[in-house]
Amino acid sequence: MPGILWLASYPKSGNTWMRAFLANLILDATEPLPLQRIGQICPSEPAETWLQPLSKRPLSELKPREIAALRPKAQERAVSLNKNVIPMKTHSYFGEDYGQPIFSMQATLGAIYIIRDPRDVVLSAADHFGKSLDEMIAKMADPASLAAAMPGTIVHELISSWSNHVESWTKWNHPGIYTVRYEDLLADPLDQFGRIARRFGIAKDTARIERAIDHADFKRLKKMETEEGFTERSLHSQRFFRSGKSGGWREKLTVEQVSRLEQDHGAQMKRFDYL
Repeated sequence: MPGILWLASYPKSGNTWMRAFLANLILDATEPLPLQRIGQICPSEPAETWLQPLSKRPLSELKPREIAALRPKAQERAVSLNKNVIPMKTHSYFGEDYGQPIFSMQATLGAIYIIRDPRDVVLSAADHFGKSLDEMIAKMADPASLAAAMPGTIVHELISSWSNHVESWTKWNHPGIYTVRYEDLLADPLDQFGRIARRFGIAKDTARIERAIDHADFKRLKKMETEEGFTERSLHSQRFFRSGKSGGWREKLTVEQVSRLEQDHGAQMKRFDYL
């Protein structure tokens, strides 16, 4: 059945790594896919190309409220034009924007939600958004937090706070939503990526899954960015792919900063064994 398989996460939580794996797996690539090709196989929901056909005016002239109204219609149109499942990236929280549902249930097939320790997220997200660590900690606690639009490229996304984002995607007891921790992907990629490949009927062959994992290796992606560039790199940062590790917060955050994050997000951190 056609439909959107959402690849959802708070920013800088492993979404692009997941997309790289799935793109290589879906095409059963014999060689690692270029970064641009990954974006074509697993596109981004806020890309203007999805919404522009529904508006007579340039999207840059529309108010955020008007963008919010177009969003679910654009998703339904994308599904109507495709015979296959569309793996699509999103950083939006699962809720409403200006009273409009951000996601069309009619267009949705399922979701893979990637969660990462917020103490590590803040390090990577601060670099990506061009903020200090303290500013990023405040942004992660803001229920009205946005990823700003880039006219000509993407429309805005309502991210909300880290806790709201996590809860909104993971509170559903639904077989179509699969949650995976970034740290578990790092610890045992064959097991974790393999579960995803089989759960969503993409592939069962272990050799094929292993090959896709190798093609999406973080060091390889980092090297490709150096050689090819990457359109999703923020203007605020020197590179999109940074360390790809977990636990870096122990050396980078102050005791006070760690305390603030744990106070802000303790409930969801406990749910996923980060505390």
